[in-house]
Amino acid sequence: MKKNKIGVRSEKQAIFRRYFIVSALLIFPLFLLNSCGIYSFTGTTMDASIKSVTIVNFTMATAGGPSNMALQFNEKMKEYYQRNTNLALLPSNGDLQLEGSITGYEVIPAAPTANDQAALNRLTITIQVKFTNNKDEEKNFDQSFTFFKDFPQNQTLSQVESRLIPLILDQIVQDIFNKSAGDW
Repeated sequence: MKKNKIGVRSEKQAIFRRYFIVSALLIFPLFLLNSCGIYSFTGTTMDASIKSVTIVNFTMATAGGPSNMALQFNEKMKEYYQRNTNLALLPSNGDLQLEGSITGYEVIPAAPTANDQAALNRLTITIQVKFTNNKDEEKNFDQSFTFFKDFPQNQTLSQVESRLIPLILDQIVQDIFNKSAGDW
């Protein structure tokens, strides 16, 4: 059986289309990943020339909070940068530098009720961060980052502190990372 010219042509076109689509799907991602040299799957937009980060130990500049909170925060920062970037963590003179202090630790009533009692209390932590980008001074900042968690009035701070502090610090670390490395 012979195929007519139209059937042969459409079959060749279908094969060509398949090869074109498969080729495009394989080649296009390579252009995306190679074009700028600054893309990463974690959402960071750091320049390829940035190779290192220094996280100077944050200090406690507030009277409240557990004595080891600054240490917890320092370790969370270092771990987050190591897990989400390929930057070398240096003790000093990194291309990126983060330093600062924990400036706020307070518990306030968050949801007052009709009989002048709080249904919820709110634990708020504030951290002042100075970020220095030694490759691009326009990205430097000195800013406070604050986050909070609420807890029921019938629980004391000492009952919830060990659970809430890590959650609050995790969010602040993520916010700092997004501002410094993600440029969001």
